[in-house]
Amino acid sequence: MDAFTAGLLQRIRTTQSDLTKARETGDDFLADVEQSELDDLRRLAAEHGVEIGATAV
Repeated sequence: MDAFTAGLLQRIRTTQSDLTKARETGDDFLADVEQSELDDLRRLAAEHGVEIGATAV
């Protein structure tokens, strides 16, 4: 796995974790921000052929 792929997958995992925490604490604004970031990361992964599979929320 190259550095780009590893970094992208790590960012996806971190963003998913942050999204879960925001939802659990009821922070709707932060949840929206994290969801947007996650959507962007998933789009970037798709554009570069990076399989995110098990990391999906």
